Parts: sequence; structure tokens; C-alpha cells
Amino acid sequence: MITPNKNYANLKDSYLFARIAQKVAAYQDAHPGVHLLRMGIGDVSLPLCPAVIDALHEAVNDQATKERFEGYQPECGTPFLRHAIAAHYRARGVDVADDEVFVSSGASDELGDILDLFDRSSSALVIEPAYPAYVDANVIAGRTIVHLPSGRENGFLPEPTEDALADLLYICSPNNPTGAVFGRDQLQRWVDFANEHGSLILFDAAYEAFIEDDEVPHSIMELPGARTCAIEICSLSKTAGFTGTRLGYTVVPKELEREGMSFNSMWVRNRTTKTNGVSYIIQRGAAAVFTPEGQRQIQENLRYYKDNARILMEALDAAGIWYCGGKNAPYLWLKCPDGVDSWEFFDYLLQQKQIVGTPGSGFGSCGEGYFRFSTFGSREDTKEAASRLAQLRG
Repeated sequence: MITPNKNYANLKDSYLFARIAQKVAAYQDAHPGVHLLRMGIGDVSLPLCPAVIDALHEAVNDQATKERFEGYQPECGTPFLRHAIAAHYRARGVDVADDEVFVSSGASDELGDILDLFDRSSSALVIEPAYPAYVDANVIAGRTIVHLPSGRENGFLPEPTEDALADLLYICSPNNPTGAVFGRDQLQRWVDFANEHGSLILFDAAYEAFIEDDEVPHSIMELPGARTCAIEICSLSKTAGFTGTRLGYTVVPKELEREGMSFNSMWVRNRTTKTNGVSYIIQRGAAAVFTPEGQRQIQENLRYYKDNARILMEALDAAGIWYCGGKNAPYLWLKCPDGVDSWEFFDYLLQQKQIVGTPGSGFGSCGEGYFRFSTFGSREDTKEAASRLAQLRG
């Protein structure tokens, strides 16, 4: 008789977005025709840039001819895309070899799959508030999870301490949900800590394209010592609007070893065992992102979202509400006014301002009393939401 993975019984109900949907549906039923300003959206709202669309069309045409038809792709990624991504790193002065880049169907998939590399006895550190999948993936694997709280007192950017000792260290910068960003010196302390204790950092760089400050690393691989203690996972979802197209990439340095085993070699073996590669068509579209014209075009879209952030930041400043994020990040993390809890504030915004955001308590206990706004909505809705938020008082 088969035995199920009983760790699934230890998962908490993922009710955050379901509860939001229920409350929004109930409001719309009671107020038909009212337009809601959705500032909690985690999806992009602008289409793929023309360079990507052209590359996708050309790749589809390739599949229509015997001479150019492509079938199975290399499991670790096509050479042309691995080279384009590695060259993008090298243009920033970051030494990454083509065969240290692994192409995936998205950062979310990779964040779960990468855990295959580590024994289940390995503990995992999660800085909270946190993207819920970090916790859930390790619960499913039956790992011990160390929760490191962060808060307003440290700008949601905690320093490594002995309380942070774990085998795997999750770091997301720019952060979802808080929008907080580790500066170079701050992140270096985590790299040094990991090397000192033999830990391994899983660095989620999904939002690196929003960084504008020179003192904020786009990649953990920029830092001395990172190649012996870190794996970087990135995505084109927010960078280039690939949320529905799906493509990400992971950097596994060849120097990264434990007990004589190379994680780069192990990941090659994992991918060649568990995947048949990402679609040729999608990889052609992704390669266009890294061309000069593709980079110019995606920067136009990123500027749109960054301007949305500026509009929301000005509104919160006018209201005297504390927040972090917005600069170098597509999320704003604000303190709920008047000491209300995050679900009370959600109800107030929905009922009185017709604004939908995300209650901070959905990202762990450290998120209670805070609220997340996204900058991925339309310009019109963002401006209207900002005008209503500016009327609040912190």
C-alpha cells in the first residue's frame, strides 16, 4: 500500500489570495459597475516588447520548414541563450561562464526544483516577511525551517547573526513583498557569513532589473566569495513581461562544492534526468531580450512601472505613511495607518477607496500591520489610487 508524503499535512492553508478574491467578489456583487483599482497585482500589464515578438514569430516560422525545424532542445538550455545570458553578466563585469547558466521555465519552478541538490536533513533559513513558496517547498521536503524576523527597525534587511545559522539561506533582493534592497556591504556580510559557516545562499534575483542605485548589486555574483557559497535564480517575468511566456535562468558556479561534490555537475545531471528542455520558440524570444534593441525596449516598459512606483511613493509621502520599497523595486511595503491590522486596512481600502492591495499578514507573522502595493497596474489606475491614498493620514 502506497504511503503519501505526509509533509503535505504540515502545510498551512494558502488562503491569502483566495480570501482576497472572495472579498473582492462580494464587494463587486454588492456594487455592480464600480471600477476597482487593483494595486495588489503581481502580474505585469504591458505586452512583450516588439523585439521579442519578432523573434517569437521567426521561431514559429522555423518550425514550419523542414530545414529549420527544431525538436528537443538541450536540457540545460540552448547554447545561443546560455551565451547571451552569460554575456549579459560579463558586460556588467560579473564573471559567469556560459556553462554556469541553466535555462528554466521560470524562477518559481527553479526555486522548488533546486532543492533536489540538498539532503533533506539540511535546514533552511527564511527571512520574514517572505514569499510563501520558500517555506512551503521546504515543508514539503520535510526540512527544519529557521525563521529570521525582520521589521521596520532594520528596514526589513536583517544582519546575519548566530540566530540565522542554517544550511540553506534564502535571500530575495529586491524583496517580495517588502521592496527592501540589500546594499553591497549588507549583502557582502551575508556572503561572508555563509562562507564562514559552510552555508549556501539561494539568491532570488527576480526583480534585479528594477535596480537603479549603483550601490545595490544586481547579482550576488558581483561580490567576492559568492562563487563558493551562492546559487542565483533569476527570471524574465518582470524584467521582460514573460509571466505568461515563462522563462528563467539559474547561475551555478563551478567553484561551488561541498564534500567533494560539484553542484554545477549535479545540476547538469538533474536537468538531463528531469527535463527535456525549454521550448525552442520561447528561448528564441528570450534571446531577443539580451540584444541591444531588446534591452532598449524592455527598459521603456520598466520605466513605466518605475514611474508608477514614483506616483505611489509621492502619495504615501503626502499622507505621512511610512513605507519601504518603491525605489529599486516594484513593490511598496507600508505601515498600516492608525495601528489597524492588515486585513482591517484591506477592508477599509476596498470599501471606502475601492483600492485592492495585499495584506502583509499573508507573508508571515512579521507582515502583520503592513500592506503591499504593486506597481504593475495601469497608469490610469495608479494615478487614481494615488490621489485617494494621498487623503489618508499616517
